[in-house]
Amino acid sequence: MDLGPKLVQQQTQKLIMTPELRQAITVLQLSATELAEFLAEQVQSNPVLEVRAEAATPAAPGQEPGGDGEGEGGGPADGREGEKFDLDWQEYFHDRSDLGYMPAPERDPDREPRSVDAYLSEAPRLQDHLHLQLNLSPLSAADRQIGEFLIGMLDENGYLRTSIEEAAQNLGVPVEDVERVHRAFTGFDPLGVGARDLAECLRLQLDAMPSDKARTAVGDLARRIIDGHLEDLGSGRVARLASVLGAPAKQVQEAADLIRTLDPKPGRRFADSNDVRYIVPDVIIERVEDEYVVIVNDSAVPRLGINQYYRRLLEEGGKGGGGGQLGEARAYVESRLNSALWLIRAIEQRRRTLYRVTETVVRLQRDFLDHGLRHLRPMSLKQVAEIIEMHESTVSRATSNKYVQTPQGTFELKYFFTSGVAVAGEAAGISSEGVKRHIQDLVAGEDPKRPLSDEALTRRLGQKGITISRRTVAKYRDEMGLPPSPRRRRL
Repeated sequence: MDLGPKLVQQQTQKLIMTPELRQAITVLQLSATELAEFLAEQVQSNPVLEVRAEAATPAAPGQEPGGDGEGEGGGPADGREGEKFDLDWQEYFHDRSDLGYMPAPERDPDREPRSVDAYLSEAPRLQDHLHLQLNLSPLSAADRQIGEFLIGMLDENGYLRTSIEEAAQNLGVPVEDVERVHRAFTGFDPLGVGARDLAECLRLQLDAMPSDKARTAVGDLARRIIDGHLEDLGSGRVARLASVLGAPAKQVQEAADLIRTLDPKPGRRFADSNDVRYIVPDVIIERVEDEYVVIVNDSAVPRLGINQYYRRLLEEGGKGGGGGQLGEARAYVESRLNSALWLIRAIEQRRRTLYRVTETVVRLQRDFLDHGLRHLRPMSLKQVAEIIEMHESTVSRATSNKYVQTPQGTFELKYFFTSGVAVAGEAAGISSEGVKRHIQDLVAGEDPKRPLSDEALTRRLGQKGITISRRTVAKYRDEMGLPPSPRRRRL
């Protein structure tokens, strides 16, 4: 038996993750805002790339907006990840006249332009809102310094996170002065700001309420609940409150309803600028007569092109040849040009993939677009991948961190990929989101004196042909933030 070394030729198949392929996968996963930031970085690092200021040219007849007339295949993100892709820059310029990448043009040029409010970068801050009122108040200069200190000690919900004594000690002023400024400060908008705990916050709002109801027996009962029984109120123990306070249960219910109209976090509507997140839809679905049109939103993405200087440099260098430093410079420019063309093709393939995925979603979720969330159908990534003949992972990347604007509202693309349950008489079934909407409708229409239990909700859904267990009903109800039937009961 020969155990010596020998050469063996073997053929294997494997996927090689080239830098270009990794870049194409990265581009496919980016949202419109992230893509604009990514392209800005690429333009800074690649001298061959430049941002074109010209308006996008209309698409040719029979061609998708922003396309270059090529077929759907051949891209790095269409499921054939291992396919080799070599670019010839001379052929590219000859065939395409250096079109570069351009965003899709507006489908309707007569459409009313968006308001400037849609492009605001930050919301007003709570501190700025309070500083404005402080400067307009009749307080003295010394009192305004105390007020500025108190504003600086507020948290994001509008609560004062220091005591009056500590504030006086830090400022070196009498406690009485801080108390006087604090009383004036708590009258600023929004009501309840500057409170030191929840009870004080609710009392400030209740005392400033213009309604006569706040000054009746119900209002007095509400103050008693705020002063010592907020825990029972949060648990919905109305009967216990009625027994402890010695008041009729119906009156306790009215006092609880009055308290629930108050805002426990008055500063939350003034979000910090770092917490503000504006959603820019990556795809827009518009209804035109009886059809739905898919528009890939490239308005935030700049048009990319090839710098003409480097193009002429390559053409002139190719005529005269050259070696040494000239040859090294030519090789560097060619590598940068090839990288730029790869990026342009990857962006275009991202747009095509996103368009095809959304077009399939529109076809499968037509009932949702026509009638709303109750008609959302169960759909999987595998189902869409089979229809558009792409890999399931490609569809997952294309829908990651993407939002779509529809006639029914703006949703994350992943929102449409949900599990579902069978419905009698319907082959497609209904999604879990659709079941939640049915549960919400049943709870909204129930008798508040005899709310529907989870078992009753299960029976009502069964009457609609939706067969699910009581445990699943309880799970969906908790996910929607709906309390159980004992806490929904009203006297």
